[in-house]
Amino acid sequence: MDLFDIANQKNNTSLKPLAERVRPETLEEYIGQEHLLAKDKMLYRAIMTDNISSVIFYGPPGVGKTTLARIIAHQTKANFIELSAVTAGTSDVKKIVQDAETSLKLYSRKTILFLDEVHRFSKLQQDSLLPSVEKGIITLIGATTENPYFEVNNALLSRSMIFELRALNDEDVVKALKNALKSPKGFGNLSVDIEEDVFKYFAIHSSGDIRKALNALDMAVKTSKKENNKIVITVEDAKECIQRKMTLYDKNGDNHYDTISAFIKSMRGSDPDAAVYYLSKMLDAGEDPVFVARRIVIFASEDVGNADPMALVVATSAMTAAHMIGMPECRINLSQAAIYAACAPKSNASIMAIDSALSDVKQHRDSGIPPYLMDAHYKGAQKLDRGIGYLYPHAFGGFVEQQYLPNSHKNKIYYKPTENGVEGRIKDRLNKLWKNKPR
Repeated sequence: MDLFDIANQKNNTSLKPLAERVRPETLEEYIGQEHLLAKDKMLYRAIMTDNISSVIFYGPPGVGKTTLARIIAHQTKANFIELSAVTAGTSDVKKIVQDAETSLKLYSRKTILFLDEVHRFSKLQQDSLLPSVEKGIITLIGATTENPYFEVNNALLSRSMIFELRALNDEDVVKALKNALKSPKGFGNLSVDIEEDVFKYFAIHSSGDIRKALNALDMAVKTSKKENNKIVITVEDAKECIQRKMTLYDKNGDNHYDTISAFIKSMRGSDPDAAVYYLSKMLDAGEDPVFVARRIVIFASEDVGNADPMALVVATSAMTAAHMIGMPECRINLSQAAIYAACAPKSNASIMAIDSALSDVKQHRDSGIPPYLMDAHYKGAQKLDRGIGYLYPHAFGGFVEQQYLPNSHKNKIYYKPTENGVEGRIKDRLNKLWKNKPR
């Protein structure tokens, strides 16, 4: 290596983003994920003893999936190959497998393949890895931001351990930022005067993505003014160096399903505050308001039902408003509907009734509609006994007891109202009318 090579190497290092320059190289430097990497945890022990098996690291961006894989690279005695599923193809995998097989046969040396964005590989490409993983020719480390149970082949999943990495908390992000300021690989050679609130601001507005926070710090250091040979960074400077707080929500991924699930469960749990929070999260991320409105309409019958029949009226009105006026105004209508549904008494009796009846319809043959309930509005109907014997309820003051179900199902009770809200009154009325069919 000559002087030009040394100079180029220094320049290349300085041109790298801060997040890349200060990337941890050991587990001692690694920040966060204590639920996986505390010293008594299996993953920690496996890495430290160089006994890692095929694994998939799953979690949001910037939480340390790639960093953890590279720490394994530094720790292991195996060949370590890094590949991105975005740019790699089946031919690349075949070449790696061939080399790995040779290394294992000739030198008894294992090969670890780190496949970043593993969910980007097609089913065929994922299948091409199976034989070598199954035979132990390759140890696979996959990294993905998508739920592997949705995006990775079952065969590959069954041969791998899944480790979910979580978004870093604010304290971890602040720690990483301060380490970067002190590190000689970061800004340890500079004099930086930075307000404590800047660290907190970067942490909050990075949503646990340490890469985003470090990139913001990188920009702040490089663009902020100097005073007395010191770089001074204020909260106002910080605001210009980071985009608005990210909402961890992918309309096509599992965050979408997780958030709508939390929204529905919050309404079901009668927590209007949580319901409005998750509603806000979805709307802030650009979710279609009509999609949200449809979920509230479904909820109004599925989880509120006749305990408060007005919930369905409010929900359908909110959906109409979402169609007619759109965002941002319809956020108010959706908020009203979500809060009403959350605060309403709850009953799932309506969905239980229809599902039970559907099950009977599909699985059991009925004996036919009683003739007295059949249509009798045509000439000759009486000759077929249609309508004969039907008791007209209004002729008896509004109710008269008679059998409406087929003989095969005459004792079935599908609707079992709860004691909650309006449904409690419905239950009392039905029990008074149908004394032989108590609910």
